Amino acid sequence: MKGFDPRTSFGYEVSKRYDDEVRGDEEETVAFLAGLADGRDALELAVGTGRIALPLTRAGVRVDGIELSPDMADRLREKPDGDRIDVTMGDMSRVTTGRTYGLVYLVYNTIGNLLTQDDQVRCFENAARHLADDGVFVVECRIPTAPARPGHQYVDPEQIEVDEVGLDVCRYDPVTQVLDENHVRIRADGITFSPIRLRLAYPPEFDLMARIAGLRLRERWGGWEREPYTARSWRHVSVYERGRHGDQAARAI
Repeated sequence: MKGFDPRTSFGYEVSKRYDDEVRGDEEETVAFLAGLADGRDALELAVGTGRIALPLTRAGVRVDGIELSPDMADRLREKPDGDRIDVTMGDMSRVTTGRTYGLVYLVYNTIGNLLTQDDQVRCFENAARHLADDGVFVVECRIPTAPARPGHQYVDPEQIEVDEVGLDVCRYDPVTQVLDENHVRIRADGITFSPIRLRLAYPPEFDLMARIAGLRLRERWGGWEREPYTARSWRHVSVYERGRHGDQAARAI
């Protein structure tokens, strides 16, 4: 995508409207993660504005975060209880907090923000680096559909109102597995663009990344309420733990 800068894709303007879109699965997500944490501390990679970290904190889990965007972190700190989350600024595939956790998690397709396979592998390695011996790493991600679209490009209507139209404009490169996506909002008072680039991967590729990092798949679900993962699932919630030789494979902090 010409002119796209990943360093500013979650900048000030995006951070201001990021929470406007209601996902609606926060309660189920928090319940799932709190159960895995089981009273232990947690680390959220790409903590953003605290959509999950804040309610998880209120549920009794101590949460730290790693975040690349200063603007997203600022929105988090402005919210009630935002000061309870210790945020380390930097790339989630490389930066460390200097601590280990019973739970490390990465939700809402965010691993796709790392645009190469090498960086995604490094993210798994960094998650393993932060895990306690009996800790788990949770990844939530959509199942890619772009590779099956004719011509690898498409426009989908996301919202159609009398005075507003939302379009999802996408182009997929099967060589790099990168999806160039722009959410276009057309209103009477103007047009806004929300560009994003994502590297898409299917669950088996993530499982191999986990093995490289010394982890193995413990369980996989089709949603936060532990729906079975089937061929019809539109997303996966994958839980990884240390493999048999995980302690030797993971690097010490």
